[in-house]
Amino acid sequence: MKKPVDIAKEVLKKEADAILLVMEGLDETFDRAVEAIYKCTGRVVLTGIGKSGLVCKKIASTFSSVGTPALFLHTADSLHGDLGMLQNNDLLIIVSNSGETEEVVKILPWIKRMDVVTVVITGNSDSTIANYGDFILKVNVDEACPFNMVPTSSTTATLAIGDAIAVALIEKRNFRIEDFASLHPGGTIGRKLLLKVEDLMHTGDSMPKVSEDMPMKDALLEITSKRLGTTGVFNEEGDLKGIITDGDLRRGIEKYDNIMKKTARDLMTPNPKTIQKDALAAHALKKMEDFSITSLFVIEKEGDKKPIGIIHIHDLLRAKIV
Repeated sequence: MKKPVDIAKEVLKKEADAILLVMEGLDETFDRAVEAIYKCTGRVVLTGIGKSGLVCKKIASTFSSVGTPALFLHTADSLHGDLGMLQNNDLLIIVSNSGETEEVVKILPWIKRMDVVTVVITGNSDSTIANYGDFILKVNVDEACPFNMVPTSSTTATLAIGDAIAVALIEKRNFRIEDFASLHPGGTIGRKLLLKVEDLMHTGDSMPKVSEDMPMKDALLEITSKRLGTTGVFNEEGDLKGIITDGDLRRGIEKYDNIMKKTARDLMTPNPKTIQKDALAAHALKKMEDFSITSLFVIEKEGDKKPIGIIHIHDLLRAKIV
């Protein structure tokens, strides 16, 4: 008797191999299908039944989230009036692994009369449904189940094809992260893509700030009172020259006999990292991670030397950006 974990590894291997097999079979038909979807002036309508229907719902949702209006049409319901959802300027994507799904075959004559551009995703390119399609995307794979019957590898590969189309459309539409954010105003995605640095930064008297010549005793008081574990070091013109962090304090203690006799200039790290105020808060987090730091001074635009604020990793944590 095989252990469940061994079975799981076999299934995942088979499904991964299925995706690679589909990938190797892609050709210019995929390019033409994506172009047709891109040029569609209506909506992309996906239809299927059973597991294929569930896959259609996911693909439709993904398309809509990246700028391609899409909806799911239940094949059985289309036989009882819902076919009216489909308009002449729409594009229809039919998902049927067998290519002979009875409910889909029944609506094919009406689809043909409407002259709707049709993309068929199927495991049987010689099927009745495939013969009605303008573009055929083949997902001819063996299922991962021991009977080669239960939809497993085929649904996984079809989902992957849907994702591939969606990403190709992102490129063709020059879809930006800001566009994605506007379609995801709620939840974690919304917070990551809508919150900007200026929404979370500390400004004015809340920004820790000392002069280059300030004694370290006073600099430590500034660090403590502002409760960010750091302070910026500024020259007489108000330009940011450096930063003092907990790490700088530890290194200063190791280097000097008495850091209280030193100035902020002696302990600071020069040229601290900055970020523009209109950058996404998620970008601030990535920059902190890339440089292993916990705060960034905020500037109006690239090249500015006079920060308008500071953002700390704790601000990002409180905003649930992480």
